[in-house]
This record gives sequence, structure tokens and C-alpha cells, in this order.
Amino acid sequence: MEFNNLILFFVEALVYFAFMVTLLHQRHRIGIGVFITALGVMHFLETYLAAVFYVELPFGVLSPGSSILFSGKLMMILLLYIKEDAGIVRAPIYGLLAGNFLTVLLALILQHHDTVSVVPGRVVDLSFIDEMGWLMLWGTTLLYIDALAIILIYERLGRSRRMPIWPRLFFSGAVVLTFDQFGFFTVLHILNAAPPTVLWGGWIAKMLATLVFATLTTGYLSLARISAIPVSSRPIADIFNDLTFRERYEDLLDRSGRDALTGLWDRSRLEYEGQRLLQSSVMAGSTTSLMVVDADHFKTINDDFGHLAGDQVLKTTAATLQQSMRSGDRVYRFGGEEFVVLCEGLSHGDTVARAEQIRRAVEAQIVRPDGRPVTVSIGVASSDHDGTTLISLLTAADGRLYAAKRGGRNRVVGREASEADVRTVDDFA
Repeated sequence: MEFNNLILFFVEALVYFAFMVTLLHQRHRIGIGVFITALGVMHFLETYLAAVFYVELPFGVLSPGSSILFSGKLMMILLLYIKEDAGIVRAPIYGLLAGNFLTVLLALILQHHDTVSVVPGRVVDLSFIDEMGWLMLWGTTLLYIDALAIILIYERLGRSRRMPIWPRLFFSGAVVLTFDQFGFFTVLHILNAAPPTVLWGGWIAKMLATLVFATLTTGYLSLARISAIPVSSRPIADIFNDLTFRERYEDLLDRSGRDALTGLWDRSRLEYEGQRLLQSSVMAGSTTSLMVVDADHFKTINDDFGHLAGDQVLKTTAATLQQSMRSGDRVYRFGGEEFVVLCEGLSHGDTVARAEQIRRAVEAQIVRPDGRPVTVSIGVASSDHDGTTLISLLTAADGRLYAAKRGGRNRVVGREASEADVRTVDDFA
């Protein structure tokens, strides 16, 4: 029996996902309203099953209404946000919330009717309708909170941690559905005296459903290759519009903030996100380090061999920099033959060591048309000593870069080396 229920659990998840994704995928032909209406229609069934319909699985007692249908709905809302925008996704959430308020209001009024029996043996149970109304209202309130939370967590993981799509979907869903399970069970226990086995069995089932839906959604997004939707002209009035504006703006910035020659982020992108990264680093109590990398004698390459040869050196230097970075490091073309590298969470000493690896890699891997190696000079600065603004780090690193140039080029200069140079000059004076 338990094994049969487990098979049906997966079948229900697959049927729900396939049907709803088909409606969503065809939205430009049949209209987004079909998808949104289907979400709304399913809400009563979800709540009804969560209140009275339970099955036993190997890991506990659960309701498919809560574990599969509600989990699937939340993932559909996140998928709608990914494929459209936050302005579209608010429609089903606000609609469900308003509809369930109306359900509760009408149930309160209906209870004052004097009813008659028309169908033999059937008596209307208004107390159950009233109970369902309050459960639906509570469930929709939770859904409103859940939808905001899953979108914000999904975005946060993508921007600050740059997490791939599958773990972003799974982690976002797992966190929010854990909160939802405890919140919905509390009211279910008060109204229906649901036992603790429902809490834990339902939670395990929701985590399993999240695993299934995250996997299916990742596969669908990989196959669909969805293109971006143009920016809406709606005013920024609430959190959904804020998300929509930011999503579209950062998408535009992502496409326009690239250096055409090297493919790296350009200076405008550095100025946009560098200070934000530093502020986050300061708040978290961590260190962010910065390198300024400059190709030595680059002008002579252009003069002697032409600008095409110089462009090739810049492209291969950029590629070498990217290959030498950690996954979270950011590389920018600052201008001309200068590059800037931001290393979040990397100490000054470790950044100097990383810069030395880069210097050696460039010297070993890149050659000029005449066969001589290309070299770089690098200046390093860190937020724990050189300042917590982008301009202060750039100024400190740029000063150390020129110290490296004065020292003979093809070298790395960090804080300790530059301070030693200052002491030497002072002693000589």
C-alpha cells in the first residue's frame, strides 16, 4: 500500500507539472489568463485535500493536496516570474487572496439562510464550508508570503552567490515550503486536531516534491531557451514592480556592460556593482581585495606590430585572467591595457599570492609576434586596510601598480612591499 501510494505521488507530480507547464509554455497563443485561472481553480482542491485527504507513505502520513499540489503551485509561480516578470506573477497571488476573502465573507452570510432539503439524504454542511473558507484564506495568506519569499531568495542566491539554476530552485523551495508547512499545520491542528505525524510526514513529502519540481523545472528551462520580455511601463508602486524593474534593468546592464573586444565586464559595470559588493563585504565583516593589472610595454606592441596584434594580446590576457580566477571573482577591462579584478572574501596576502600566479601565467602562456613573452605589472589593495570604497581601493592599487612599474615591471606589489618602498625613500632622504 505504501509503495503504491509512493508511485502515485510521483505520477501526480509529473501530471501536475506537465499540464501546468504546457499551459504556461503556450501562453502567447492561448493567453496567460488560462494558466492563471488553472492555478486559481486548483486552490480549492488543494485546501480540501489538505484538510481531509491523507495517505501513508514510507516516511509518514501526508496529504497530496499540500505536499504535491501546493508545492507545485509555488514552483509554478516562481517559474512564471522567471519567464515573465514580477508584475505578471502578482496577478494570481492577488487574485487568490481576494477570492478567498470573498469566500469567507459569503460563507458567513450564507449561514444565516433558512435552508430546505431538496435532495433526499443530503444536508448542506455550512460549518464545513466556513471551515474550508478560513483554511483557504490562511493558506492564501501563506501563499502570498511564500511567493514573495521564494522570489527574493531565488534572486538573492543568483546575484550574491551566483548559484546555478537547480540549487537555486531547490534551496528556495525547500526554505519557503518548510516555513509554509509549519505555518499551515498550526492552523490545521487548531481546527482539525491534526496529529504531529502529519507535520513531519508532510514536511518530508514537500522536500521530496521540491526535489522533483526543481529537477523538472531546470530541465524545462534548459530546453525552452526563453528570451527576455520587454520592460513594462508600469510605475514602480510595490514590491512586485520593484522586482520587475530591477530584473529588467540588470538584464539590460548585463548585456550592455560588456567590453566588445575581450568579453569581460567593462568599467561602467565595475562602477555599478563594485561599491555594492564592498558595502556587502563590510556588513558581513569580510575582506574584499582588488588588483589592477597592466600589460607592460603594450604601446610598443601596437607600434611595432599593429593594433590587430595588440588586440590579440589583450584578448589572450583577458582569457588568462579569467582562467586564473575563483568562481566568485570578477574581472573587468578598466581601459586600454588595464584590467581590474575584484576578489570577494580573499585576504590581502592570498590576493598577492593569486596575483603572482597570474603574473607567471601571463609570462608563460602569452607571447608577442616576435616571440618575446608578454608580462604584466600588478598592484593589490584590500578593504581591511586601504579603505572600504571603490575609489580608495583603486587609488591604493593604482599607486602600487606604478611602484611595480618603477621597480622594473613584471612584478606584483602589495601593501607590505609598497610600505617598504616608502621607508626606503624616507631613509634615503
